[in-house]
Amino acid sequence: PQHQAETCYLFLLHVTYLPHLNSFQNQGYLRMFYKLKPHSSSGGARRRVRSSSDMEEKIREMQNFFGLKETGHLDEETLDIMREPRCGVPDVENFSFYPRKPKWKKHNITYKIVQYTPDMKREEVESIFRSALKIWSDAAPLTFTKVNNGKADIDISFVRRTHGDFFPFDGPKGVLAHAFEPGEGLGGDVHFDEDETWMKGKQKQGYNLFTVAAHELGHSLGLAHSKDRSSLMYPNYKYFSSAHYTLPKDDVLGIQTLYGKRTSTMEAQKNPTKCESDFSVDAAAVIGNEIVFFKDRYVLQVTNFRGIRLTKVSSKWPQINQVDAAYEVPYKDLVHLFEGRQYWGIRAYTKSKMAGYPKPITNLGLPSSVNKVDAAVYVPSTGKTLMFVNKQYWSYDERRNQMDSGYPRNINWDFPGIGSKVDAAFENFGYLYFSNGPRQSEFYLPYKRVNRVLLNYGWLNCY
Repeated sequence: PQHQAETCYLFLLHVTYLPHLNSFQNQGYLRMFYKLKPHSSSGGARRRVRSSSDMEEKIREMQNFFGLKETGHLDEETLDIMREPRCGVPDVENFSFYPRKPKWKKHNITYKIVQYTPDMKREEVESIFRSALKIWSDAAPLTFTKVNNGKADIDISFVRRTHGDFFPFDGPKGVLAHAFEPGEGLGGDVHFDEDETWMKGKQKQGYNLFTVAAHELGHSLGLAHSKDRSSLMYPNYKYFSSAHYTLPKDDVLGIQTLYGKRTSTMEAQKNPTKCESDFSVDAAAVIGNEIVFFKDRYVLQVTNFRGIRLTKVSSKWPQINQVDAAYEVPYKDLVHLFEGRQYWGIRAYTKSKMAGYPKPITNLGLPSSVNKVDAAVYVPSTGKTLMFVNKQYWSYDERRNQMDSGYPRNINWDFPGIGSKVDAAFENFGYLYFSNGPRQSEFYLPYKRVNRVLLNYGWLNCY
């Protein structure tokens, strides 16, 4: 049958698509992304004229999508676009949807990382996917739960070449990843080309995993490609940082058309003065898919696209009144909340308290002279948790469950530029954020330097 022949042809073209395109590969690009039909080997000159016309039409369609001059010819500007690394899903209109507008019929969606990349640590990969999913749950009433066993709605894998879905990858560059629309079987699944080099930051020899993951997960939720260059769902790869990333309007309209808007659940007018430039916090952490700040007796969860969720600490976790410090160890699904000389264990995804707590902070190896912990942060790249007390800090090894020798050390020795005291700290996408009063320092640990200076309220949707 014709559809079977076309499927096999697409298979071969997908294998041969490379950044440096020849005439055969140009046609492959148009077949893959603009549904150019393969011409028959028979039919003489009349058929070849028709094929040429079809080719020009598809070139014009592609040029229109990318905002190029519609010449119908493969000029240099068009070829430059074709050479760019991109998503493997075909192109359509602004925040368009797949035929029939498929979407998940539930708002709590599970995902599983079936196969990891060796390019990065597992906890780094997990943190990136949490961040990528969060930008969608911030804009729509969706929640995402990671599962390690059993069936998940979205399976995520890093694979090479032929990998069982009839859309083999093409080696380095070219197609970076692809995803399937919501549904059964392969529905919602995301595949990344393992022949690429995946990384957290921006470097010439690899691709930023957060950038590609956030885009592909848009497909998993039901969005197709957008021709808006500023859109996350624009098909060609363009790097952006996860720090303070706000989902563009085009993507917001698309996801909210499918799932509706997220509504605010803030307590009426009991909000600490979070939008004043002198706003300070007592503690901060990334917990699950949320950046969480603690202020006085309140917890502020950055989950809403245009606001925050505000609740009393004691109503969320009875027995705890005010949090002095907090940190999460993602691979343990563990959060520690500190109050005075004791601390509690919390499950990151369920936010439920663990049995056997509270425990004295001396159990962690802190001396009995410490009355409270000012701030704490887990550093995925080192596997250490840093605990700050006055002008000093300790380093706790999470895998060995004990303090490192040689501590405490002065904050100024190892973290120049952040100040002599830390009120709150958290890690986000490779950077450490240290708050001292209203001031916040974005610190890059490998270089031991402050990247930029911010204010706390900048994270809290103060527009």
